[in-house]
Amino acid sequence: MRSVAAVEGRSNQRFGAAGLVGPATIYVAIGILVPLAILFRYSLNQFVPGRFMVDALTLENYVKFFTDAYYTGVLWRTVRVAFATTAICLLMGFPLAYVLARTRTRRKNLLIMLVVLPLFVGNAVRAAGWMVAFGNRGLLNASLMGTGAIPQPLEIMFTETAVIIGITAVNLPFMVLTLQSVIEGIDRSVEEAAFSLGANPWRMARRVLFPLAMPGILAGTILTFILAMNAYATPVLLGGPRFQMMGPLVYSQFVQQNNWPFGGAIAFILMIATLILTAAANLMVQRRYRI
Repeated sequence: MRSVAAVEGRSNQRFGAAGLVGPATIYVAIGILVPLAILFRYSLNQFVPGRFMVDALTLENYVKFFTDAYYTGVLWRTVRVAFATTAICLLMGFPLAYVLARTRTRRKNLLIMLVVLPLFVGNAVRAAGWMVAFGNRGLLNASLMGTGAIPQPLEIMFTETAVIIGITAVNLPFMVLTLQSVIEGIDRSVEEAAFSLGANPWRMARRVLFPLAMPGILAGTILTFILAMNAYATPVLLGGPRFQMMGPLVYSQFVQQNNWPFGGAIAFILMIATLILTAAANLMVQRRYRI
């Protein structure tokens, strides 16, 4: 009787878990997987000017992308910007996250709100603010020229540097909040034990803090890398028409060129490249730190 009751209890738990997970699974399937499947089917069609899209089963859109130096250059530029942005967010975000996690004063909530506050402003609005700051007569150039530091304005707008700065400003709060939540779970006595054994701050961070915070580092870097790979508003506004990344390129194919098959192929290449690079980095870090 007990075994039958135990089996019934486990089955009820499974049905209860399925009932909780079911709505989210259905939502993801309908809202994400179905459109992706349709988009992938479109990417196998042919584009004929004047006829919009012709049903076919061809890989010519993918072949066109990888055999054209312009499109492969856009993919490489997107990956380069995403890696640079992620590295900067990690270097800048970890110290700030550590301070937030170890703060025990009443100002902690205020500091967290200051980190979250930029998320209340849209990406396009923030990019417009950077445009004002980076312009030839913007705040940065006006300040430097006013102090005599430079004789003529710096060319910052419509460069890769401006795009990296803009995307970093957008993604930094996500990195800080992710790291802060993980560091808070690390017992402060572990750090104190390392100091008592003669470790300096850098050695303590390298041998104790970083390995224990690695789940947060992985989560933060994956999140910021995916956001950087798929950025749209910031590259368009700060990079200009000559600076192309994969997100704006997909938009231009769908809306401006009206080439849905090639746009679908570019979108899938972007998604697959993001997943492969994220998984590869995840495996490398896991093997290094045995997470």
